[in-house]
Amino acid sequence: MNLHKKDIPLDSLGFDIDCVVADTMEAFIRLAHEEHGITVVPEQITRFNVEECLDMETAIADGIFHKLMVDPIGYGMKMLPGARRVLHKIQHHAPLTFITARPEEAPIADWLRHELGQPATADMQIIAMGDHDGKGEHVKSLGISHFIDDRHETCEHLDTRDITAIVYDQPWNHGRHQLSVVRNWQDIHDCCF
Repeated sequence: MNLHKKDIPLDSLGFDIDCVVADTMEAFIRLAHEEHGITVVPEQITRFNVEECLDMETAIADGIFHKLMVDPIGYGMKMLPGARRVLHKIQHHAPLTFITARPEEAPIADWLRHELGQPATADMQIIAMGDHDGKGEHVKSLGISHFIDDRHETCEHLDTRDITAIVYDQPWNHGRHQLSVVRNWQDIHDCCF
């Protein structure tokens, strides 16, 4: 399905955070190099579980992700290009809603407040699930009709629950689904406004 201008209703839109709003891949690659001397380029990350496609010990990958989970501000995680501008524009029409597989809400909520400031985060809703599966229940309970996520399996599950699931283009989801795709935040903007 192709998305068109104003196809996404602002008052019932939700977002995943990592690799949709947050440039988690950049932070992961940077920390792998700075702390472990491991060079990774984005095109190498062809699987959602990075240990399946990188020559990296699972303990190292888990350690890097743990740091980004507990202290995204301290480890310099940034927003994806264009995310801040579009989220600021969306929040003028509806509160921002985020549902993440992260286990703890506080660190990522603090990061969103740090990155977006007030008033964008004043009314935001954030749910930290601690799991990649089961987002459909939360999406439905919040009245969200459209959800953007980089994990194609999540989007496929949402699609079976009559939720318009939109895949945020990343190397690990190429060619693995038949759902609508946004390549970047300009695409999101163009589908919302």
